[in-house]
Amino acid sequence: MELAYERRGDGPPLVLLHGIGHHWQAWEPVLDLLAPFRDVIAVDFPGFGASPPLPAGTPYNPETLADAVEAFCARLGVERPHVAGNSLGGYVALTLAARGVVRTATALSPAGFWAGAERFRARMLLLGLRRLCRALPAEGMRALAGSEVGRAASVGLVVARPGRMSPEAVIAGGKALRDAPGFDRTLASFDAVVPPARPKAPITIAWGDHDRLLPPRQAVRAAKWSGRRVKLLRDCGHVPMSDDPELVARVLLEGSFL
Repeated sequence: MELAYERRGDGPPLVLLHGIGHHWQAWEPVLDLLAPFRDVIAVDFPGFGASPPLPAGTPYNPETLADAVEAFCARLGVERPHVAGNSLGGYVALTLAARGVVRTATALSPAGFWAGAERFRARMLLLGLRRLCRALPAEGMRALAGSEVGRAASVGLVVARPGRMSPEAVIAGGKALRDAPGFDRTLASFDAVVPPARPKAPITIAWGDHDRLLPPRQAVRAAKWSGRRVKLLRDCGHVPMSDDPELVARVLLEGSFL
């Protein structure tokens, strides 16, 4: 199956994977910062953004999404790329590292390191955001996105600095969340998501210190799992690319240095 993607730059290939309910445009703030140094390929997961759903009968979970990314890279002729992901995309990046099919993996606030009620809380918050986006008429979404208070109310859960997002980006992100046919089944699969197998490739994990969806205490578990120190992204939320593009780009370039 064909996946929608954006490709820019030159150098070693770096594949970027978005979070649940998002699309490749989540990476837009960092693409031109990365392009002078990497062949950057930002892709929409199947059933998200502009990519078609998975074939009928194929379950939605991180493993099948990782399969789709592997097949996508093979179709492009990209062998063992660097990969980076955010949230669900971070978990998929770590899954690919566990398979040994990527050169390096960088995960920003990856899913899967929750405990107790944290998984349920994250699911309910994501469902609430989805319901808000589906309930709002187009003019309501435009009104929210057009004011600082509205942006804080609509995207404050996932970014620390809503004022840095343009109204257009907020509207596009809301539509991506509203319309994603793969959202519900992927979210349901979170009940079975635990930390992936040990990586066979070098990894970097970074976490926004203002992450409200997957709180930074989960970074402690990620550090124990990986045996590596987790980088904290200062003044960044769950989706840090718009909060501090320069910092995120630097982490991605350092993580894909090998």
